[in-house]
Amino acid sequence: MEITTFNPMILSKDADNIIKLFEEMGFEKRHQVDNIDNKDISSVRMKDANGFHLDVAHVESMEKDMTTMRMNVRDFDEAYEFFKAHGFKNARGDDHLVDSKSARSCLLISPSGFSIQLTQHIREEDK
Repeated sequence: MEITTFNPMILSKDADNIIKLFEEMGFEKRHQVDNIDNKDISSVRMKDANGFHLDVAHVESMEKDMTTMRMNVRDFDEAYEFFKAHGFKNARGDDHLVDSKSARSCLLISPSGFSIQLTQHIREEDK
């Protein structure tokens, strides 16, 4: 499995205040994706001067914040099957994946309870 990025991600219905906090610590917004999965979900990618990345996603349905790990991989299907073979479950309780023009992703929960936001960015050569 080829991992292309790995960094923390915070899911929250109070994403604006979290983003503001990290901006005060020197992080800058790099880009934002809105209307993920045709829902009121948006994700902001941030980076600081040292090259550290953080993603903050606005998810209105979150009862409380969740910190997860974002893992970008080159081959989503390979990684998804790897984690399922190790007992990870799709957080939606089914095999629902978020597919867009630019990415494929899902939130996976380990048997012990930690989570990974598994993502593959669709590159031009993948189309």
